[in-house]
Amino acid sequence: MPDCSQMESKKRIALVAHDNKKAELLEWAHFNQKTLSKHHLFGTGTTGSQIEHELDLPVTQFKSGPLGGDQQIGAMIAEGKIDFLIFFWDPLEPQPHDPDIKALLRLAVLYNIPTASNRASADFIISSPLMSQPYEHPTPDITRYHQTRKRIQEKGL
Repeated sequence: MPDCSQMESKKRIALVAHDNKKAELLEWAHFNQKTLSKHHLFGTGTTGSQIEHELDLPVTQFKSGPLGGDQQIGAMIAEGKIDFLIFFWDPLEPQPHDPDIKALLRLAVLYNIPTASNRASADFIISSPLMSQPYEHPTPDITRYHQTRKRIQEKGL
């Protein structure tokens, strides 16, 4: 049986956007400013500072994605300190930090947090009735993973 994690009514939302998607995320955030103002916001580099400046909302800011911001958010997801991820990424533009992006998305899936990669999915998440109430969601049971790693280490592999 998987473990469960409790999201409070006030969600911890990570906001990330590639350069070609920053304007779209900012427009989406403007449209949803009233709802976003009820939650804790986190953002990478320029995205976080733009949202804070233009929407006059507090945003905990991390480094730019290519400088480690994606990994900082990934670590917070693994620690249970981010409830969901809004990441407007550009599928047509190669990124120098693609491995970091893949790792961030992998952690969001592994830890079963809602993830929006475009405006339509972000609209569905932000308009969900679950946004304004506590929510208990299953998190991975990584016991078997740890047991397997321990056996491998014991064998000296």
